Amino acid sequence: MFSYSVEPRFSETDALGHINNTVIPQWFEQGRLPIFHIFNPDLSLVEWNLILKKMDVDFIAQIFLFSPVEIRTAIKSIGNTSLTIHQEVWQKDELVARGDCVMVHFDYENQAKAPIPREVREQLERHLLEDET
Repeated sequence: MFSYSVEPRFSETDALGHINNTVIPQWFEQGRLPIFHIFNPDLSLVEWNLILKKMDVDFIAQIFLFSPVEIRTAIKSIGNTSLTIHQEVWQKDELVARGDCVMVHFDYENQAKAPIPREVREQLERHLLEDET
């Protein structure tokens, strides 16, 4: 599992005084950076090879200013050409948001999805969520 901390900024609050719901997908995107590095170690935009297919977010509790949050990121499943990433937001030891996204390994030259290379798959497997059953 990957993890990073965020100090919520005043500009991320809304009129109700908590972190705006549009901020969480941005935090999640930053949390996927280590996964981007697995697919594209240099993060070269010329060689970019991932696209976001789908994302959902469950807002569980309010997120507040002046209290750091932790973004946790793990691999939920790996398919032939795509993977599902699970992410969580924690504040004061409480799960406050969670979501999943599907990313597709993409060949921009051919404008088509592409198989995930074996060496990439092996690295991703190290970050698979443990079976909760």
